[in-house]
Amino acid sequence: MTHPSSESDYKPSGSNDIEQKYNDVDGESNHELELRQIPSDAPGMPAVIENEHVDVPPDGGYGWVCVAAGFMINACTWGVNSSYGVYLAHYLHENVYPGATPLMYAFIGGLSISSSMIIGPLATLCLRKTSTRTVMMAGVLMETGALIAASFSKQIWHLFLTQGVFFGIGMGFLFTGSVGVISQWFAKKRSVATGITAAGSGIGGLIFSLSIRHIITTMGTPWAFRIVAVAIFVNNSICTYFTRDRNKFVNPNQRAFDLAILRRYEFLLTVAWGFFSMLGYVVILFSLPVDTRKKWQLTSPRLPDFATSRGFSKVQGSVLGALLNLSMAFGRPLVGLSSDYYGRLNVSGLMTLITGISCFAIWLPAKTFGVAIFFSLVNGAVCGTFWTTIAPVCVEVVGLKDLPSALSLMWLSVVLPTTFSEPIGLLLRRPDMENQYLYPQIFSGVMYLAAAGCVYLLRAWKVGDNDRREKEEEEKREAARGDKEDFQAPAEVQQERPRPFEKWRGKEVSRWFRYGVV
Repeated sequence: MTHPSSESDYKPSGSNDIEQKYNDVDGESNHELELRQIPSDAPGMPAVIENEHVDVPPDGGYGWVCVAAGFMINACTWGVNSSYGVYLAHYLHENVYPGATPLMYAFIGGLSISSSMIIGPLATLCLRKTSTRTVMMAGVLMETGALIAASFSKQIWHLFLTQGVFFGIGMGFLFTGSVGVISQWFAKKRSVATGITAAGSGIGGLIFSLSIRHIITTMGTPWAFRIVAVAIFVNNSICTYFTRDRNKFVNPNQRAFDLAILRRYEFLLTVAWGFFSMLGYVVILFSLPVDTRKKWQLTSPRLPDFATSRGFSKVQGSVLGALLNLSMAFGRPLVGLSSDYYGRLNVSGLMTLITGISCFAIWLPAKTFGVAIFFSLVNGAVCGTFWTTIAPVCVEVVGLKDLPSALSLMWLSVVLPTTFSEPIGLLLRRPDMENQYLYPQIFSGVMYLAAAGCVYLLRAWKVGDNDRREKEEEEKREAARGDKEDFQAPAEVQQERPRPFEKWRGKEVSRWFRYGVV
């Protein structure tokens, strides 16, 4: 078999063999590459299928409307959930449900998060069977109904079902339906767009914490539930209407469980990063800012907050919580912007490492209010890095088409840590010690350091994977020029995937230390 003598021999007649199209569909600018058939005699160079479309995200346009909608949805889902500390303080102070223990209340906050995660695969299946808006609207109705039902609760198990399980399920449908949409609209700006939407949880946490506290004081807990329910119903319904996916262009794999992904060690490292991050994250989120009163300390064991254990007033405790949420709101877009410029894995690993170090270097020795404020600002900006970059990181690991399946498995993997991390933090507390939160602080720091180690291993894999792809492309070019007689097909090259602990020679070892935007 003879090879063509130049690259021009591969080009069929006509000048429109590969053309870029710009379609305007319902006002959205869609960038698409239309590939016409290219015959090839080169071994391992299959002809391109005619009219096969390769989607290119527009990196803007209507995508910014989806970002704004995602921001407001996060404010009225995760923001509402992060204000649980206000309800918690009221339950403990007023002994609203006689016989309920602090451990029971701790589980309610964790249940709402874990329920939203465990429902992820079902929500993904519903996305395949119905549509994004249908799934999100189901979440709106479930979330609203849960808070209305919670306003009539008389026993602690009523709260477990309403404020815990059903609110979490509604939050999960909304989150699963909206989280993958942003990645479909952006490529180069994917992380900063995701970071802006994630910042909504910080703003929402700040607004709802202050407003719920005031409503409970003036009108009571039942009306706090009802007013919040109406607010989130109106907001989330409007945002659901304006959320538009690009499934008809991306054609994503909407399988709830693609178990083949679990056989990829790089995805398992991503799962481990999320697992360890959530073990530390929930302890910080619910332990730092809760407002308390001294009378409860004298009458019953309770879930204490770090601020009171250090002798700060209830107002100072509220300030710490507000600053933590405010720092999340400003920090998450900056984390996303940085990851777009310096690499998703680079920034994710660095921010996770900073979170772990801050637990030991700032939170653990914090004895004054000023140091506690500094910790709230630093840690709030970086402790939620997982939520900011998980979708872009999953795209780097499994690709855009498998993103829904990967995210479903990710949400399922963090069910256990989000359910049990706060009870673990409670059990680790030592009231008889000067620093009651010594062991929870150490626990959070160690978990984040372990998570950072997982990202480091994942980064090493990505560097090696990029090297493999560059080598594959070079072999393609050489084969196209006729410089190589025995060209190995891409499918065969794909089988030789680099593994983290193989080939410690030459360039292979350099990927553990080499700088690059990954």
